[in-house]
Amino acid sequence: MEAGCDEAGRGPLAGPVFAAAVILPPTIGYTKLGHMLNDSKQLNEMERYYLRPLIERTAIAYAVAAVSAQEIDEYNILNASILGMHRALKQLKPQPEHIIVDGNRWKAYIGEDGIFEIPAQTFVKGDGLFMSIAAASILAKTYRDDYMVRLDREYPQYHWKDNKGYPTKDHYAMLKQYGPSPYHRMTFRLE
Repeated sequence: MEAGCDEAGRGPLAGPVFAAAVILPPTIGYTKLGHMLNDSKQLNEMERYYLRPLIERTAIAYAVAAVSAQEIDEYNILNASILGMHRALKQLKPQPEHIIVDGNRWKAYIGEDGIFEIPAQTFVKGDGLFMSIAAASILAKTYRDDYMVRLDREYPQYHWKDNKGYPTKDHYAMLKQYGPSPYHRMTFRLE
């Protein structure tokens, strides 16, 4: 059983990074879902939200985890992304026998038993190569987007429902006008 892992939200100025881990059935390639899966950045918002419940219903197991802006500031964004993937993997029932990760960096993941490291491989642009990584990228992206829309209700001045915390011209202008919120990543360049 192989879990695909990916994250969403490495580049924004605000909000957590979300990570997902997904174990798909081996026959997924023969399904409609299998033919539609792709890197979340290659899909539009409507396609991502259409695919999310299909992934959740079809997966053998899936989990989504978040790492807060404060943790990102403490650990740095790379380590926070890996921490998020570890948190998602820890929630999987059953635990995977192998892990594939989008990117080129990874830290050993010790399985739920706390004894054995689960073998893992990294793949640059893996979300375009492997269906389980693509599924993880879609879950991480949609769950993060939902979170930023909820945060927008608390801090509407930053327009997070539109920019999702990414460094847009408008977001920088609002930062200049209102200063950072408790959800901004203080180690990121906020000006």
